[in-house]
Amino acid sequence: MQSPSTDEVDTATFADLGVSDDIVAALTKKGIVDPFPIQAMTIPDGLAGLDVCGKAQTGSGKTLAFGIPLIERAAPAKKNRPTTLVLVPSRELCVQVARELTPLAHGRGYRLATVYGGVSMGRQIQDLEAGVEVLVATPGRLIDLMERGNVFLSDVTAVVIDEADQMADMGFLPQVHRVMRDIERGHQTMLFSATLDGAIASLINSYLSDPIRHEVESSDDLVDTQE
Repeated sequence: MQSPSTDEVDTATFADLGVSDDIVAALTKKGIVDPFPIQAMTIPDGLAGLDVCGKAQTGSGKTLAFGIPLIERAAPAKKNRPTTLVLVPSRELCVQVARELTPLAHGRGYRLATVYGGVSMGRQIQDLEAGVEVLVATPGRLIDLMERGNVFLSDVTAVVIDEADQMADMGFLPQVHRVMRDIERGHQTMLFSATLDGAIASLINSYLSDPIRHEVESSDDLVDTQE
C-alpha cells in the first residue's frame, strides 16, 4: 500500500484526507485548520478501516489522529452498547481525550461518555444506559462495569489503545487483554504509543491485523511511515 509523500502531508487539508464536512466544521470552530503530520499520515488509513500503529509522543496531535476516524466510523448505539472505544491509562487522560473529541462527536450527532475510577459509578451507569457511540475508558473501571452488566462490548467495531507504553508501565496490560477478549473479531484497532517494542509489540501482534505503522520521530514532527 502506498503512503503519502512528505510534500502531500505538508499540504493536505482535513478535507483532502477524507474528513466529513461536519467534522471539518467542528475542527474549524475549535480553530484547528491544518493537520499535524501524524494526523495527515494516519487519518486516511483510519477512515479506510485499517489497523494502525502510531509511534508518537504526547503533544503530537495523536488524539485527533485516532479520534477523527473513530468518530467518522461510529454507528448509532443501543443502550449499554457503545460502538467505539478508546482505552487510556489514567483518569486525567480520559478527561483530556473526551474534552478534545466531544465537540467532534456532537458534530456528527453522537454521544461521548467517560468511564474511570476514583468517582461514583452512578453518572457513568446513567450515561451508558442512555446509549453512547464513543466511550473513553480506563481498563479497570470498564471491567468493573462489564462485570456488573452495565456495559457490553459486542457492538464495538473500532477500538483505540492510547498511551500503550504507559499502560505497560502501570501494569495495566492484563486488564487491556481482558477488555479486548470481549470485543468481537473483525473490529478495527488503532494503537498509539511512545514505543512499539517489547510488551507493546506483543500487544500489537495479538490484536492488530497487518497494521500500517506511522511514526513521528521527534518534536520537530519528522514523520516516517512503514508497513
